[in-house]
Amino acid sequence: MRLSLLIKLAPAALVGLLAFAPVAPPKTTLYLIGDSTMANKIRATFPETGWGMPLGTFFDSTVVVDNRAQNGRSTRTFLAENRWPPVVQALQPGDYVLIQFGHNDESANYPDRYTTPEVYRQNLIKFVTETRSRRATPILLTPVTRRYFDQEGHIKETHAAYSAATLAVANEYRVLVVDMDKLSRALMQQLGDENSKLLFMHLAPGDHPNYPLGRADNTHFNELGARKMAQLVVNDLRAQHLALAEQHLAKPLPKNAVAAPTGAAAQPTTP
Repeated sequence: MRLSLLIKLAPAALVGLLAFAPVAPPKTTLYLIGDSTMANKIRATFPETGWGMPLGTFFDSTVVVDNRAQNGRSTRTFLAENRWPPVVQALQPGDYVLIQFGHNDESANYPDRYTTPEVYRQNLIKFVTETRSRRATPILLTPVTRRYFDQEGHIKETHAAYSAATLAVANEYRVLVVDMDKLSRALMQQLGDENSKLLFMHLAPGDHPNYPLGRADNTHFNELGARKMAQLVVNDLRAQHLALAEQHLAKPLPKNAVAAPTGAAAQPTTP
C-alpha cells in the first residue's frame, strides 16, 4: 500500500524538485564570417592560427563562438558558395555577427576571388541588413594588416581602399566597427620590423614538422599572433561599451589593455 502511494506521488515530487532547479543562463552566439586570418585551422597547418580560434576564451560560458570564416574567401565567393544563408537562418534575436573580409577581395591577381571595392561595399551592406532582419547585431571589422615595413621601419598600409569602404558602410548604416587595420598596424609599429615576426608564420627550416623547409608568411598568424588580434577586437568592443564585451568577459581585462575607441559610426542599439 505504501509502495503504491509512493509510486503515485513520485512524479509530483519530481516536478516540485525541478521547479527549484537553477535555470541555465541563455546563450548568445557570436558568428564569425571572414577569411583565413580569422578562420579555424586544421592540424596539418599548425601552428597557423586564425584569430577567431582563441576568441571564445575571452568570454564566459554564456557566449558561444561559431566561426564560419574560410580560407581564401572574399565577400563575393563567401556568398557565391552559399556560406551566408545558413548563418542567416541560424541567427536568433540577440546574436552577433562579426564580419571581416578584404584580404581576398583586393587580390586583383586572383580573378576567382577578386571583388571590386564597390561590389565589396554592396556585399557588406547585404551582410548587415540581413543580420538586422533577424534582430541580431552586425559588427564590421576592417581587415587586419599584413606585415610589411618600409626601409625606414614604418609599417605600410596594405588595405586602404577596402578599409575605407568598410568604414564608409559602418558610418552610413550606423554599424559598430572595429578598425583592425589601424589597430593591428599600431601594434606592428610598436613591436617593430623584427619583433613583429613573432606574431606571424615565420619559421626556420626544421622549426616545425609541418613546415620542414620553413616558412616566411606576413599574412597569417601563429598562436601568439592570433591571440593578440583577438584581444585587440575584445578590447576595442569593450572600449566602445558593447554589452557583450563589458558584461560577459571570462575575467576582467586590465584597464591599460583597453584600446581607444576606433568606431567611426554611432552605436547601434544593443539587444
